[in-house]
Amino acid sequence: MDTNGSSNPVTDNTGDRPVSVRTRGLTKAYDGKLALDDLDLEIKKGDIFGYIGPNGAGKTTTIRILAALLWPTRGTAEIEGVDVVRQPRRIKELVGYMPDNFGVYENMTLWEYLDFFGAAYRIPRSKRKRVIEDVLALTDLGPKRDDAVSAFSRGMKQRACLAKTLLHDPQVLILDEPASGLDPRARIELRELLKELQRMGKTILVSSHILTELSTICNTVGIIEKGKLIASGEVRRILESLRAHREFSLELLDPAEASRARAWIAGQAGVKSAEPFGGTVKIVLDATEPEIAALLEGLVAEKIRFTGFREDLVDLETAFMTLTKGELA
Repeated sequence: MDTNGSSNPVTDNTGDRPVSVRTRGLTKAYDGKLALDDLDLEIKKGDIFGYIGPNGAGKTTTIRILAALLWPTRGTAEIEGVDVVRQPRRIKELVGYMPDNFGVYENMTLWEYLDFFGAAYRIPRSKRKRVIEDVLALTDLGPKRDDAVSAFSRGMKQRACLAKTLLHDPQVLILDEPASGLDPRARIELRELLKELQRMGKTILVSSHILTELSTICNTVGIIEKGKLIASGEVRRILESLRAHREFSLELLDPAEASRARAWIAGQAGVKSAEPFGGTVKIVLDATEPEIAALLEGLVAEKIRFTGFREDLVDLETAFMTLTKGELA
C-alpha cells in the first residue's frame, strides 16, 4: 500500500485475478462472546460472492467491519489493499454499502434523495447532475425522479438505495439482504442489475437467506456458522465436493434404446453404475475429464442417439443444510 492511500490490490496465490477483499484472523467479540472467530476470507476482483449463514452466524458483523462501521477485536481486513482500520475514510470511498434496512426520507423526491447523498459523498455540484442521471439510468429509475421516495414499493426502495450506493462509483459493493421482501419480478430485475454491475468490473458481496437466488447470481460463495468460515470458493466446486462420485443424466432420443445404452455405458472406464429411468440413463462416474469426453465419443460411435448430457449437482440449499448444524455464535 502506498502512503497516499491509493488502492493497490494484492494478487492472490494463483497469480490470476487480484484479491479485492481479504481478511486474516478477523475476530470480533461482544462481552467475551465471539461473533467472528479467526475469519480468513478472500474475494477476487469481479466476483459476485454470496455470503451465507444462519441468523447470528456473523454475517452482519463481517459486513459492518468491511464497511468500516465496526472495529474488529483483532485480525485484519483489507479492501483493494487498503486496511479497514488504518484508513477508514479511504474505505468509504472504495466501498458502497447497502444495509438490509434503510430509512425513508419523508417529503423527498428521488432526485432530492440522490442529490442529498451526492453532496454527502462530496461530489462537486458541477458533476452531481450527470452522476445522478447516470445512476438513474443504470437502475432504471429515470421515470421516478420526481416521485416521493416514501411512496415507493419495497422493490423501488431497494433500487433507490442501490442507486444511492452507486453515486460515488465504488469498486466494491456490500449488499446486506438486498432481495429480502421483494416480489419475483423485483428479484429478477435486481439479479440482472447485479450481473450488469459485475460486467462493469464491480466486486460484489451479497448476504442473503434466499439460497436459490444466490445460486443464480453468484459465482463464488462462503458459508459461515458460529463465526467460522466452513466453506468458501466457486459454487460448482463446493457442490461437487459434497458427492463421493459425479452423477450425470443422459437424455435419449428414443427411450427404447435405454437398455442398450445402459449395457454399453456400464462397461466403460470410470463408470460406477448406469441405470435407465424411462428415456434417461442415470450414470455415476469416478472418471477424469478425458474419460468423460471418451464416453461421449463412444456413444456417438455406437450410434446411441441422445439429446442431452448434464451433470446432476446438489443445490445450494442442500449444501447449506449438509455443511451447517444450525449453531449460533
